[in-house]
Amino acid sequence: MNVQDFVEGIKRGDRRILAKAISFAENGHPIAKEILRQIYDKTGKAQVVGITGFPGTGKSTLVSKLVEEFRKRGKSVGVVAVDPSSPFTGGALLGDRLRLNGADVDKNLWTDERVFFRSMGSRGRLGGIAKKTGDVVKLLDAAGYDMILVETVGAGQGEIGILEVADTAIVVLMPEMGDDIQVNKAGILEIGDIFVINKSDLEGAENLERWLSFTLSLDSSDSAEKGSANAERWRKRVIKTVATRGDGIKELADAITEHFEFLKRSGTLEIKRAERTKMMALEIAMEEIRAEITKRCSNLLLDSKDPYTIAERILKDIIKI
Repeated sequence: MNVQDFVEGIKRGDRRILAKAISFAENGHPIAKEILRQIYDKTGKAQVVGITGFPGTGKSTLVSKLVEEFRKRGKSVGVVAVDPSSPFTGGALLGDRLRLNGADVDKNLWTDERVFFRSMGSRGRLGGIAKKTGDVVKLLDAAGYDMILVETVGAGQGEIGILEVADTAIVVLMPEMGDDIQVNKAGILEIGDIFVINKSDLEGAENLERWLSFTLSLDSSDSAEKGSANAERWRKRVIKTVATRGDGIKELADAITEHFEFLKRSGTLEIKRAERTKMMALEIAMEEIRAEITKRCSNLLLDSKDPYTIAERILKDIIKI
């Protein structure tokens, strides 16, 4: 298959071609860049929802219930679940796929042509997402999926990578997960647009809701999308769910839809996406520069120079370019 075959297949929603293109993107196949270049003008229609939080808060169950809810609303859904990588193969351990194949999800979703699920290995990347998550999101977007749900690894701290791909960021918490200082230390309160208290049937849910609502109200920068003084502001929501029973899922789906409408109405969506495009371009450029530097460094090491001299010579070569 050539590039055009892939591009046409993705645009018409061919799931097998889409899956193969995703594999190429993940593995850095030379054809992937050209595929992404040619499908890029077909992206930008999907709402990308990032779901992050501490391990054990029920993110995977929440994702499965959201898929069901959005399908009831007639939306097609793509899911990107970032799993910890195998230390031997670098592949995903597929924990989320095993959970989504369990009692938490309607088995009909697995045969639903309008649902596409993909696991990705984090491959050691920090921030909760895999290096190529953005590319996978673009491929799903070009394939016509209305909603794209991205679930992070769930390391608990430093999960800000979700902001690189998501229009709407959901932070999942649960009662009895630790003290308030630990939650603040993780830095996840700054990144969320919607906060979910899952397993809210457990003791302590009311206290967590009060504390979270109070904390979010303290800092205006945490309770509004950044913008000019006259800009329309988004008030961050706190929603209680019991995902295993489906409680609160409709309200959460409503809040996700409302946030996307706010982003479009206020002009924030365009600003966010323009910034992400810039950051993505810089990351691609830096990746290629790093590869070139690695190649040159390997050649220069044959001269047995000290690292400072090698670095100086590489920089001189790059500046000439």
